[in-house]
Amino acid sequence: MQNKYHSEIAAAVHEDMRDMFKLGVVDKQTMRTFDELCLVPVQPMTAEEIRTLREREGLSQPVLAWYLNVSKNLISDWERGVRKPGGAALKLLNLVKTKGVQAISL
Repeated sequence: MQNKYHSEIAAAVHEDMRDMFKLGVVDKQTMRTFDELCLVPVQPMTAEEIRTLREREGLSQPVLAWYLNVSKNLISDWERGVRKPGGAALKLLNLVKTKGVQAISL
């Protein structure tokens, strides 16, 4: 998956810092700071967006839950707005939104 940057300059700086991190010149804490400054964060999704995404991909709640490795009840909670996805699940949902479910299928 390709990173999204705030600008071309941010991309260049981040790539240079990543190379320095790999060489051991930059520590993990500094690299995290550059990640926060340069990378565009994952976009939150509304309950309606999640339901629309699932329907666009032709998936039932249990099947989407299987792809995301979460419970069917959690998918239902997201779609009803009871809970909001976060972390890895939100990242995977955004990946499905941009590239389709095949991007996360085995």
